[in-house]
Amino acid sequence: MSPKVSDHILERLRAWDVQYVFGYPGDGINGLLAAWGRADNKPVFVQARHEEMAAFEAVGYAKFSGRTGVCVATSGPGAIHLLNGLYDAKLDHVPVVALVGQTNRSAMGGSYQQEVDLLSLYKDVAAEYCQMVTVPEQLPNVLDRAMRTAAARRTVTAVIVPADVQELDYSPPEHAFKMVPSSLGAPQWTVVPEDDELRRAADVLNSGSKVAVLVGQGARSASRQVQQVAELLGAGVAKALLGKDVLPDTLPYVTGSIGLLGTRPSYELMRDCDTLLTIGSSFPYSQFLPEFGQARAVQIDLDPFMVGMRYPYEVNLVGDAARTLDRLLPLLIRKEDRDWYRTICDNTERWWEVMERRAGVEADPINPEYAIHALDHLLPDDVMVSADSGSAANWYARHLRFRGRMRGSLSGTLATMGPGVPYAIGAKFAHPDRPAIAIVGDGAMQMNGLAELITIAKYWQQWEDPRLVVAVLNNRDLNQVTWEMRAMEGAPSFLPSQQLPDIDYAGFARTLGLGAESAVSPDDVPGGWQRALTADRPFVLELRTDPAVPPIPPHATWDQIQAAAASVLRGDADRTAMVRQGFKAKLQELLPSFGGRHGRH
Repeated sequence: MSPKVSDHILERLRAWDVQYVFGYPGDGINGLLAAWGRADNKPVFVQARHEEMAAFEAVGYAKFSGRTGVCVATSGPGAIHLLNGLYDAKLDHVPVVALVGQTNRSAMGGSYQQEVDLLSLYKDVAAEYCQMVTVPEQLPNVLDRAMRTAAARRTVTAVIVPADVQELDYSPPEHAFKMVPSSLGAPQWTVVPEDDELRRAADVLNSGSKVAVLVGQGARSASRQVQQVAELLGAGVAKALLGKDVLPDTLPYVTGSIGLLGTRPSYELMRDCDTLLTIGSSFPYSQFLPEFGQARAVQIDLDPFMVGMRYPYEVNLVGDAARTLDRLLPLLIRKEDRDWYRTICDNTERWWEVMERRAGVEADPINPEYAIHALDHLLPDDVMVSADSGSAANWYARHLRFRGRMRGSLSGTLATMGPGVPYAIGAKFAHPDRPAIAIVGDGAMQMNGLAELITIAKYWQQWEDPRLVVAVLNNRDLNQVTWEMRAMEGAPSFLPSQQLPDIDYAGFARTLGLGAESAVSPDDVPGGWQRALTADRPFVLELRTDPAVPPIPPHATWDQIQAAAASVLRGDADRTAMVRQGFKAKLQELLPSFGGRHGRH
């Protein structure tokens, strides 16, 4: 039997060393599915419960492995479902290739069932490379370019293959006019700035007396060099959320996350510095950077398209972070005055003391800050942590101190709901010998996390280390939006949109054969985490948390906090009198961690 186009696609994926393809079946990819059967399921087809989850799993796999993620979906609705996960990859600069089916060529243009103009639909999300295969001779070039472009540009690419083309006998391109041959491999190269640019950057950094460093995921390969720069310049280092795992939080000058979900010392670092060095980050919120004109600034980024954004940088260095810093370090002069450095370290030390106090504030029934703070010292040194969007991301950003080989990620730029659990699944396929934790709110869990527990149940016995903990912060409220309404609109919670059904998450997990437990009081939390992290199978830990604990941003004023409190007290009539009456007392106890009339800390 002659190999089909579908056979060649899988053969080529194997040649690219693709180990997993995350997807969901449908008749638009029947040819590919048959080829998988003939190929003994290599690369492994990982069956999600929904195409969006397949895309998220490919993103999680790519983020935690450093490899290109691959996902597959059928024509029409399947291709549409992939889009949210693919946009998550595009906006976070993650390499993902989407293989998508299409109706037969003979039906295209005829308003046929499940016919969607996929080239137009994917034109934005796969703007760097999106092609439809109409004859066998387009392969392997189209697939090779999709793989190579995704890796080189750190973006999404798409290959669309009509159903009838999948069934054609494969014939390679010939040595002939209008035939395009291809070759395997993504070349490795290093980009470094010119010497003159490096000297200009060094002049800026050497001239400052209060240096702040901001790192993002693009600095992950340069952790050692960033530490050397910080110690040489007496600088503090703040981390964008996608760069949370770049440096250990145990270093005294690492101020933690920055932005709405950030820490007070990161806010103060940017507020008071006179020099800024940004490495591998496109952190979007300029209001959390120094005031314009306050600081001289240098940026380092691998992508020339991403430099010069967010802040009026004086010097923009285009290059690999590690190699660029290696060349910059000999030009830097050690700062002997360490007053600024000591201030940063003192502020950071006090912040972690504040986090301890905030976690200790009583709530009804469990303070969500305590729920995550109690995990901090229990984290395995090689853990992979994913967080979902919403108030859960606040506690992930502020209470977990990364160290050792710990890795973490979330939907940084798209900030979409729903990737927490599928990210963790992708992470487990990337590193089946390491534990994973997904921290998700009940809204995200109901949106799609519950269904992906089925995926976990389907595959977990293939993982060398079976530990995958899904921690559900169950507060029966779409909490982040609720607090945004209160803080920004001065409006009480609109219960028809915000209130969630109370689901037995642990009970559902048990029906799938997973471990599960519900923590309904603070006393249940430490033991719950310990049992989850030592279980012999994936584990759902349901934490019954209080929706009245506010995720206050680090720059919040007392007036804004009072407005939020007033909106709670005049609304949310279904909340118990104890919670409503205790709310102001909670705020008074939490407030010392922020600015305003009660002090800087």
